[in-house]
Amino acid sequence: MRYVRYASIGVFAIALVLLALANRQMVSVQVLPDELAGLAALNPRMEVPLFVVIFGGVVAGLVIGFIWEWIREAKERAAAARQAREMRALRAEVKRLKGERNEGKDEVLAILDEAS
Repeated sequence: MRYVRYASIGVFAIALVLLALANRQMVSVQVLPDELAGLAALNPRMEVPLFVVIFGGVVAGLVIGFIWEWIREAKERAAAARQAREMRALRAEVKRLKGERNEGKDEVLAILDEAS
């Protein structure tokens, strides 16, 4: 199974290298379109290879997706934390009640009773 994973990673890496080699031409990237550039005091323009723009878009999409999912799952994480707190409180209460029930008994019998 490990070799299948390594093979798929290798195929994916080769595909990315081929994509980068096929898209080496330089493109101009700027923050705002030319019509709005006159309104902005600052509009940087950079010349970068096309594959950098493609890979940057993929990475930006992944980061935005991960952040979106993290925010979306906040309710589930809060519910899990609340359930964990309730579970700790209930376990402490059970332990306290067992201690009250075993008060005045022999220590060995109390320990055996807690195990069951």
